[in-house]
Amino acid sequence: MSQKTENLASALTEKFDYAEVRYSEWTDEVTMEVPPERLREASIALRDEEPFRFRQLIDLCGVDYLAYGDAEWMAEQATDSGFSRGVKRYDPDSDPDRESPKRFAVVIHLLSLEKNFRVRLRTYAPDPEFPVIDSVTDIWAAANWFEREAFDLYGIHFEGHPDLRRILTDYGFVGHPFRKDFPLSGHVEVRYDPERGRVVYQPVSIEPRVLVPKVIRGQSRYPHTAQDSTAEESQDNA
Repeated sequence: MSQKTENLASALTEKFDYAEVRYSEWTDEVTMEVPPERLREASIALRDEEPFRFRQLIDLCGVDYLAYGDAEWMAEQATDSGFSRGVKRYDPDSDPDRESPKRFAVVIHLLSLEKNFRVRLRTYAPDPEFPVIDSVTDIWAAANWFEREAFDLYGIHFEGHPDLRRILTDYGFVGHPFRKDFPLSGHVEVRYDPERGRVVYQPVSIEPRVLVPKVIRGQSRYPHTAQDSTAEESQDNA
């Protein structure tokens, strides 16, 4: 970690005793995690107080940590059923992460031009069924459209936002497409109906596909280990 980043992490830890400050030596970045009820307090302090002066909001986004870290791509051996992440039926009753208070998060990236610092500010919505986070649009005006995007794609509501509406999906769109339990093919599709002279909605007509992953196999141009050679001889004899 650079000395500058180390100084920032120390200053954040000293100032915000209720926050969890982490840093990555690999990326030389600092992340500060705060409780949702203290997000605005921390945001105002980061913007106004020394030695921070984070007056520019670079980005604000939502995150869905449902099934975070789960791996389905097993590429060391073949499969007779295929890779079905894209079309598998989601069963909310069997997913332990669905009701986790750390399912939905809001991540804010801040820049201090005065101090030449960057920090990642993160907080979690306590209720995954109806995620609500305080708006920071009056602290950083640039958060306006970012919060609308997070609301549209993740269904995260921002308390105090002056005009919280969808920004990317259609007015009649149902659901939030960036949630992990939203089907990749969606629920409906649109097409132009020449008889009616307008665009109409209809059930999605995409056929579900099961993809077969690539299998990593040994190469003949590389030397085999003694264990591999023994396994091959056993298969030949069989």
